[in-house]
This record gives sequence, structure tokens and C-alpha cells, in this order.
Amino acid sequence: MTISINPKKAEKLLSAYINARTPILLTGAPGVGKSSIVEAAAEAAGYDIILSHPVVSDPTDAKGLPWPDKDGETATFLPFGDLAQAINATRPTVWFLDDLGQASPAVQASFMQLLLARRVNGHKLPDCVTFVGATNRSRREGVTGMLAPVLSRFGTVVEVVVSVDDWTQWALRADMPPELISFLRFRPDLLHVYDGAKKANDMENFPCPRTWEFAGRSLKMTLPEDLEFAAIAGAVSEGAAIEFRAFLTMLRSNLPNPDRIILDPDNAPIPTRPDMLWAVCTALAKKASDANCGRIFRYAERLHADGKSEFGTLMVKDISRLQPTVTETPDWARLAVSDLGKSFLG
Repeated sequence: MTISINPKKAEKLLSAYINARTPILLTGAPGVGKSSIVEAAAEAAGYDIILSHPVVSDPTDAKGLPWPDKDGETATFLPFGDLAQAINATRPTVWFLDDLGQASPAVQASFMQLLLARRVNGHKLPDCVTFVGATNRSRREGVTGMLAPVLSRFGTVVEVVVSVDDWTQWALRADMPPELISFLRFRPDLLHVYDGAKKANDMENFPCPRTWEFAGRSLKMTLPEDLEFAAIAGAVSEGAAIEFRAFLTMLRSNLPNPDRIILDPDNAPIPTRPDMLWAVCTALAKKASDANCGRIFRYAERLHADGKSEFGTLMVKDISRLQPTVTETPDWARLAVSDLGKSFLG
């Protein structure tokens, strides 16, 4: 059984393996963000990245192109494309084999010598190149099967599972619409809904971190309501889009104005519905700054006193992730000694 970890831990593990120059393979359902995790880990480590898609490759891509010598009696293999780039690399580089399990057995086998011996047909990879692979999990997800000798050449194999908390942290940094973040916190079961039994010719997308990102981009286009629904349904399926539209309708007609809450945090209304609370807290977190964080913290303390500590705690944590400098303000110091601060800061 493959060990499962969330995206945040996967990125940390990747960083360790990249720095140790040891191959690592990530598995997981489609759309959980495996490729993004690899790219983020490589960037954080300061590595260049070579992105290969073995599923559309030929075996010669990983072993070179046979080319006759001048004598006409012998031949050598000339590296080209990604192989040539890897062989000539002089900076720390991640060679990322994406969707490796969907490649044909012949293409998978062509990487065996490179993965273990780090050489092929007289060409040697420089020490600065490290392999990372990613693949979906099973045949129903387009995977033809991983050859055992290929699989065993990776130093470890881990499965990435979706996490609403990790996705939320990414979404806040990526400036995803607050209403989308609020909705998925309210309905975390809709973050990833993959039905492997569905036929590809159904031509309906499914909810996953990748398609929710596309839905968020659609929201930022300020489309007419009917086109907005069509765009979101096309990204995450009609069923998920219907629920999200109902959530948006409620927010757009009833959501308290975040700016008014910041102006008068001691008297602003506190919603009773969880969906409204998620929306208010996310909107406030997005608006927080060193200048106004004290007012927002006061509202968070009111949430704590009103029995809604979970919402106040997550809002404060979101603020500290988005605006780390708030932890250096006098307002943060005051929060730390409050009942709310003691409950999660220890």
C-alpha cells in the first residue's frame, strides 16, 4: 500500500529528495495538483526544470537518435530534445517525468538506464540533474501500468491526497475569489469528486483542485450570470455548479459588507449561518493589513466569545499567512494574550 500525504507534506518531501539528488515518484488521482507541487518544490529549491511527457514520447527521446558515422559501418546515438538539455545542464535541474504511468511500456523502459545508472548509449547525466516522476493511480485514470523495474528505480513512492486546508492556503496566495474559498470550506467534500467509472465520452468535467481553479478564473471575468454558470459548470460539472450558484446568490444578496465590519468591529452583526460565516471570515482575511488588523482581530474575538471560535481562529491564521508582518504589530501582541489567542497560540 502506498503511503498517502497531503500536498504540503509532499512539497517538503520533494524538496528533501531533490536536494539529496534522489528520484521520487508522486501518485494520486487526476487533478490533485501533483504537477504544481513538483514545479513549486523545484522553484523553491532554486532548480531549473525540464518537463517531459512520456505519454507522447518515443523511446528514442530517452536514448538518442541513431546516426551513422562517417565510415558508414558504425553508428552513434545523438541526444536531442529533453535528453540533450539534461546532458548539457550545468545548473541544479529537476527532470520531471509527468504522467509517466500513462506512457507505453517501451517508453517507460527507455528511462530505466537513465534513472538508475544515469547514463545511456555513451552519454552521462551530470550530477546536477535529479529525476522526479508523477502518475495517476490506476487504469481507469488512463494509466497503462508502471513497469516494476521502473518503479523500483525511484527512491520512494508516495500518494498525494487532497486537503481543503492546503488548497485554501494556495488559493489565498493565488488570489482566488473569496467566495470560492468560502464555498469549498463550507463544502469540503466537493473539492475532489472523481468518478472513475464515468465514460470519457460523457464529456463532463469533474470537481478537483485544478478545475476549481478554472472556475475561480471564470468568476474573475465578471461574466453575465447565465454565462458565468455555464463556464463554472463546464469546469466542475453541473451538479457542483448548481450548489455553488446557490451559494453565490445567497452571498450576493445577504453578505455583510466587510468594509463596514472593519469600520465598526465591536457592533457589526455576526452571521448565524456557517456558510455566511465562512464568507465573512474569508473576505476579512483578504482585506487585512498591518493598519487594520487590530479591528479585524476584535471581530475575531467576538466570534470566539459567541461560540464561533473555529471561524475566528481560521480567519486569524489566514491573515498571518497572507500578511506575515501582522505578527510583528502591537495588535498581534494584544491578540496573543486574549482568550482567542491563548486558544490557538498556546
